[in-house]
This record gives sequence, C-alpha cells and structure tokens, in this order.
Amino acid sequence: MPAFPSDVPFAPAIVADRDIALSYAVDSSFRPPVPADFTVVRARDEADVAAVLQEAQAHGIPVVPQGARTSLTGASCAVEGGIVLNVEHLQGIDIDPVEGHAWVGPGVVTAELKAAAAEAGLFYPPDPASADTSTIGGNVATNAGGLCCVKYGVTADYVKALEVVLPGGARMRTGKRTAKGVAGYDLTGLFVGSEGTLGVVTRARLALLPAPEPALTALATFPSLEAAVGAILALRADPHRPCLLEFLERASIAAIQAIGDYGFPRDCDAALLVQSDRPGHAAEDVQRYAVMLTAAGASEVAVADTRSEGELLMQGRRMLNYALERKGNRLAEDACVPIARLADFVHAGQDISARTGIEITLSGHGGDGNLHPSLFFDDEPGSWQRAEAALDQVLQAALDLGGTITGEHGVGTQKRRHLVWELGAAEIARQRAVKAVFDPAGIMNPGKVY
Repeated sequence: MPAFPSDVPFAPAIVADRDIALSYAVDSSFRPPVPADFTVVRARDEADVAAVLQEAQAHGIPVVPQGARTSLTGASCAVEGGIVLNVEHLQGIDIDPVEGHAWVGPGVVTAELKAAAAEAGLFYPPDPASADTSTIGGNVATNAGGLCCVKYGVTADYVKALEVVLPGGARMRTGKRTAKGVAGYDLTGLFVGSEGTLGVVTRARLALLPAPEPALTALATFPSLEAAVGAILALRADPHRPCLLEFLERASIAAIQAIGDYGFPRDCDAALLVQSDRPGHAAEDVQRYAVMLTAAGASEVAVADTRSEGELLMQGRRMLNYALERKGNRLAEDACVPIARLADFVHAGQDISARTGIEITLSGHGGDGNLHPSLFFDDEPGSWQRAEAALDQVLQAALDLGGTITGEHGVGTQKRRHLVWELGAAEIARQRAVKAVFDPAGIMNPGKVY
C-alpha cells in the first residue's frame, strides 16, 4: 500500500486490515481485477476528503471516489498504487419543506432519502433498481435513472447544487440555492454523470416534489414487438403520462417464467407494465391505459384495482434480475435508443444472438428507450471474449439507430473503448481538456471513462 506519514489528518480513516480493504477494491462489475497495491480511506467527513485530495495531488497519487460499490461498469474499482476514497460515512438529510429541497450527504442510500422525503409529505423521484443499496453520491456520479424516468426524468433533473472537493483539497460550490438562476456556466450539470473524474461530491441539494398517490398497475402482453412499441408511443403521448412503463421481450419473459408462473403467456413476443400515480386519478388512468393497450394490439390486459393487486402484477418484473442471474455468467449492460426504434433494437439483438451463438436478452425501461441487454457466457475458453464481441455489435446497433452506448450505468472501464465510437476523437479531446481544468494532474479516477 502507498505509505503515508503517520501525521496525515486522515490517518485514522485508513483501513489497515488487508481483508477488509480487499472488499473495497471492486464494485459490482463482472470479475474486475484487484490491484496488488492500494489504500482504502473511509472518509469520516469533508475534512478527510480534502486532506486526501491534498496529499494525493502533492504526490501524484490516483484517487478513486467510491460509495456503495453498486456500479456495473468498473467505475469505482481500485487502481494500482491508488487511494480508494470511500464516502459512505458522509451522511445527513436536511429537508426544507418550504423550498422543496434536501441537502444530502453522498453516503445516504437512495431508499433512505425517499423514505425521509415521504415522512415530510414529499417525494424524491429517481428510482434506480439499486435504490435499496446505491448511494446518492453514486447516483450523482452516474446520473442514475430507473423505472420512473418516463414521467419524472433522471437524477440530473433533481440536482440543483453541489458541494465538491477538487484535487488539491480546494472546495467549491456549484448551482443555486434559489428556485431559478442563470449566473455563470452550469457546472452542476458538468459534475453530474462525471463518474468521479473531476472531484468528490460531499453534499448535494436535491429537489423534492409533492408526494404522488400510490401507483396502480396494468399489465399487457403483445403478439409482436411492433405492437408493443406502438402502445409505448401512444402512452407517452397521453396528457397524463404513466409514471412507469417497463418493457419485457420474449427471452426475458421466458427467463422469468422459468422460475415461476408470473402470469406471462409463453407465446407472447413482448409485455408492458404500466403505472399511474396521479393524485385522485390513478384508477381512472390505468383504465384508460388498458383501452389504449388493447387498441394498440395487446392480446391480454390485466388491470389492478388496488395497490396490492398492482404489486402482484409487478412481481414478474421485480424477479427479472434474479431470473437472469440464475442463468449464469452475464454482461449486464445498458443502451438507449429513440423510443420509436425499440423494436428495431430488439430485432438487431436477436439477429446478433443468432449469428454469434451468444444468448442475449433485451428488456428495460421501454418508456424512455433504455434497455438493459444481458449477454450470457460460460467458463469455457473463449466464451467471455465471444460475449464481449457480441456486446460490440449490440452497442454499434444502438448507435446505428441513433442511440447511445449507455443510458444510465455510465462508462467506467467496461465501455471506455466504445466512447469514441459515439463521441468521436475531437469531442473526446475537448472533454479531456475540460477534465484538465479541474484535475490538471490527472489523479481523479484515472483509467475510467477515457
């Protein structure tokens, strides 16, 4: 491990036990490599963060900011000779119900913020699938989305201001404390989604909304992908857009049904789960959605009259990740395409699967065109490499359809070589130049994104 003088202010926060340190070396990406030489610092407060970044800048030591390690891209994995700066202990939720915002520490778990907002009669909408474990700092770092983006948007839509520590230990604030403000560049937007490559967020001011009604659900199955996408487009055009609009294709439905009967007919090509949480009108909305789903060509439509019935309809979707994990090793990815091209993207994935022999499922957030391809492989020699090659084709298909290589997971190490496909060399150079303004020595999360 890098040696630090015993009098550095953050010395008590250094993890001395090697086995404990190893648990901080990796995130949730597939079998990331573990470096031989790294140090873990579990920051106790902002002062520790500043001291670490001052020491790191002075000696050219790489720093990997880290929260709950739920990243699927390798973005929060340790690097050789570096410091893993974990900020899970930077807690605190300070809700201002008058202004409708909360100051939140980066170590706060997303579900804890949602619960605290609910107690105040308010609502924090971003809802990543990892909400029970992921932290606000990680959500900000990746601009996390989730199941409710179709109505409520992503993390960036709720981040109004940030407190950040830069390399060298300098502190800065971005954004506004008022409802409006356009003074200066939008540096808040620059930090959201930056994956720890610019600085360390130590507090975020997040917008909160009035609490909605408990959501009600409709489930529809379709004989074709095209019919399902037609239904998605119709629902998005409704004056009262659903708060959730999830998409499952045939391979994902088969994986779910393999572990239990969740009400999906085995011969359907696609299924949609739709919810409304509009105060006073949720039941009315889901009934209207049912009519629209039928008109779009649904074979079957089931509508929940109560929240508990809605939960039963949602069970299949909630079991998807478990069902896919049971199938074995996989690359769990994400890509986003224009919504009208969703069927084309799924067909492209099916064609790639047939050509390569790599099993691929494509399901996800149909309401905003963000699907999560899973590419399966075994432990046989060359299997993982074939899955990686198939992933290249899936991401290229997304780009060819006018999409992006990542909708909400970020780039990390998994897709850094694909970034130039989307942005081009000139744009990569401009982004590197922007990074250099904040991180001239290049110590922040090196090897990630770029």
